[in-house]
Amino acid sequence: MPTACYLGVAVPARLADEGARVALVLLALAREHSASLGGLLVAALMVPHVVAAPVAGALADRVRHRRLFHGLGLAAYGTGLAATAWALGRLPTALVLLLVLGAGCCAPLVTGGLTSLLAELLPERALTRAFSIDSTTYNLAGILGPALAAMLAATIGPGAALFVLGAAALAGASAVALLRLPARPPTKHGRRALRPAVLVAGAREIVSNPPLRSVTWASSVGQIGIGALPVVTALLATERHADWAAGGLMTAFAAGAMAGSLTYAVKPWTRTRPERVVLLCLPLTALPLALAACVSGTTLTTALFAMAGWATGPLFSALLTARERYAPQPLRTQIFTLGAGLKSTAAAAGAAGIGALGGLGAAPLLCMAATAQIVAAALGVAQLTHSPRSAGRAGGGSGGGVRDAQDLLPDSSQEVSRNDSGA
Repeated sequence: MPTACYLGVAVPARLADEGARVALVLLALAREHSASLGGLLVAALMVPHVVAAPVAGALADRVRHRRLFHGLGLAAYGTGLAATAWALGRLPTALVLLLVLGAGCCAPLVTGGLTSLLAELLPERALTRAFSIDSTTYNLAGILGPALAAMLAATIGPGAALFVLGAAALAGASAVALLRLPARPPTKHGRRALRPAVLVAGAREIVSNPPLRSVTWASSVGQIGIGALPVVTALLATERHADWAAGGLMTAFAAGAMAGSLTYAVKPWTRTRPERVVLLCLPLTALPLALAACVSGTTLTTALFAMAGWATGPLFSALLTARERYAPQPLRTQIFTLGAGLKSTAAAAGAAGIGALGGLGAAPLLCMAATAQIVAAALGVAQLTHSPRSAGRAGGGSGGGVRDAQDLLPDSSQEVSRNDSGA
């Protein structure tokens, strides 16, 4: 039941997040006849994924009433999308960009912010499977979100499509009320200001904690190659005169990722060293992508993309497990939101970089995307310089970063989670 309630929040909110990027571009084209404005709107929505992540995560780690905080955050995100559907073309462009930017500041709560709540909702023994199921919500949103936005835009108009996506986020916000998240106890010291040191505490922990550092850098660098795939598939479709391949190959990749996540949910490879799964799955992703650059048949290429996607399913599930296992409890949400923001930024950088190199052709660019996975795995191994800290979920490591975090975040550092107390 907790998992079903969680999915009722995550699925509509993430569908809105993925679909909004397409809907914003289509709306800008329809009302302003400007693809560049569409790009600016998408950038305004996406940039806060990493810029606002430390603030959103720190606030989520400190607030007493988490259901209210997360519900209001998702509601603000949905309201921002719905308001943009009305405002574009009616209000000055600068105001519309500020509106989308405000919605984007709430976006970290849609991704890493929601995932961080699973540890509060489920016992520890169920978390590995729960993270695998949660990763399928990203895959599902990646498949259906853009398709839903395009279909709605074609049938009822791009403005109405964006409004519907905003309503979906609001539906997810309403479902937050069903999550069993007890209020945190009040701190003895009262509420402290959100000082700069608090905002960098999560980043400091990622840098100083070897397993977190390893999976964060490895997954981010690998995501540069994954983010480039939509551009590469479009070039492949053009070169092979197969229009369907631009979307079909990415659909195969996403479907494979969902299958991989579900497979890992049924039988996890390990419950104690998830960072090893992350580092192993990166080269497993690279191999099919490299082979796809060498074959000519679109059917075989589609199968190889599905195989590459399958490898990313366990990778993402294990990445979420590693964040939960090694993140100190006072910084849990901040680390989840910051990690998600870094991946989003890396994907955007990959798309932009590959787009600038489009003249090289699809095969060399696909090899570059595969190479990024190998480089990411090597970097992750290098960052894992010594044995991980204690895998205790309350952040029982001996590093100074944890102690500093507890001093900086009194609202949550004294909290003992429901799972750690044997519930």
